[in-house]
Amino acid sequence: MCVVYFSGPDCRVCMALKPKLFELLESRFEQIAIAEVDCAVSPVLAAQQTVFTIPTLILYIEGREKIRKMRAFSLAELVRDIDRPYSMLFE
Repeated sequence: MCVVYFSGPDCRVCMALKPKLFELLESRFEQIAIAEVDCAVSPVLAAQQTVFTIPTLILYIEGREKIRKMRAFSLAELVRDIDRPYSMLFE
């Protein structure tokens, strides 16, 4: 499993969400790899993944996109969405 977080340097939501999100993933889902893409630095990569709004979080399971969250999303909702596939793979 891998989470890719697409953000930008001028996005206040991105900057406010990032520490909470990364702390949550590292503490609760320690088996998930985490990557961040700065869309200002890598706009082509963001476009290849059809990311046109930030923040965007994409969860990949075995190389396939399974969850995509955009703009303002709830961390509690994200936990609910990740719990089942995570427990099936790692517990």
